[in-house]
Amino acid sequence: MIMPRLMICLLILGLAACGNKDKDVQLRKIKHEGNGPDEFSIIPGKPLEAPIDFAALPAPTPGGSNRTDQNPRGDGIAALGGNPGALVASGISSADGALVNHANRYGGSAGIRQTLRAEDAEVRRRHGKVNILNIGPNDDYANAYRRQWLDSYAEYRRLRNQGITVPSAPAP
Repeated sequence: MIMPRLMICLLILGLAACGNKDKDVQLRKIKHEGNGPDEFSIIPGKPLEAPIDFAALPAPTPGGSNRTDQNPRGDGIAALGGNPGALVASGISSADGALVNHANRYGGSAGIRQTLRAEDAEVRRRHGKVNILNIGPNDDYANAYRRQWLDSYAEYRRLRNQGITVPSAPAP
């Protein structure tokens, strides 16, 4: 007696899940698709101030930045004690030159960022489809990148077997 009722309930739930597909909000498809303004990209300018010396003002740069432009990232970095000038791309700093030279001692690929971007797009394209046969909690990110995970304990054992001193690791 319970089994037929359970089957009917499951059938009704299954049919209800198929309805109103066009009204279903899918988080995978949130993006700006209109020609109108994006309300979140509008940042009000800083208040106008008269400079101490008008002769010290820089020359105007049409289309460039000015003193009243907001810089939320730079302001946040400055508030945390950092250098907001580090946001301006100016190549490799002299402090990082030795690190970059050491990292490139065996050679490097000039277009590595573009290569990685293309490979990652391929991985996401391959695993981007939702598999409805998976029942239960699933992590799409973990499923897509599982083959690229590093086994830290295997690397720890490999280095120890070669006689390389490594810090102790907690038990797996």
